[in-house]
Amino acid sequence: MNSLRVQPEAVIFDLDGVMTDTAEYHFLAWKALAEDLGIAINRAFNQRLKGIGRMESLELILEHAGMAEQFSTEEKEKWAAKKNDHYKKLIRLITPRDLLPGIEPFMKAIKQHGIKIGLASASRNALSVLESLQITAWFDGIVDAGKIARGKPDPEIFLTAAQLLSVRPDRCVGIEDAVSGIRAINRAGMFSIGVGDTRVLHEADYVVTSTAELDLQDVISRFHAWKT
Repeated sequence: MNSLRVQPEAVIFDLDGVMTDTAEYHFLAWKALAEDLGIAINRAFNQRLKGIGRMESLELILEHAGMAEQFSTEEKEKWAAKKNDHYKKLIRLITPRDLLPGIEPFMKAIKQHGIKIGLASASRNALSVLESLQITAWFDGIVDAGKIARGKPDPEIFLTAAQLLSVRPDRCVGIEDAVSGIRAINRAGMFSIGVGDTRVLHEADYVVTSTAELDLQDVISRFHAWKT
């Protein structure tokens, strides 16, 4: 590696759609809850739920059905908890084989370069998923989503991750697959990498169509160009 290149001091990952694909489990859990409420949602609507927290997702579903005012805050919390029960049953099926392509060698390369690794997931089940994937030990800092007051696209969760890692935000790379996540990274003042469709994630500093395309040397080069 060219020692003159400025390299990041931390790489902060989202979880769903970046490290493993639990999006299907989230959809099935929300679909089951919606059916309990007498609401029909489809996969197209589910795209609106990507990258945001549980209560925000529930509010969108209720608004979609014109039912936002029908339940008290306590009742909504119970419905959200029921969705989580559906989800926890589904994620028990996750194994290390569910780690997305390229993530393991990418993280190993990050570690070999002495770069810290953080997690900034809105999922309150993130630790359970990491344990099922058997990658918890790779992380230097994991944000507790339950202590985050403002969801993405607010930068709070990424700024919290940087603080946990003792790294300045402008020395961090954030990786996300949702528009709200990319906006959160950008607002935190970090270099943003999107995983998915370039047309959708056009606000990212760099986009790969698949995690299999993540290459640390390429990321370092692009980060260096962004910094200089």
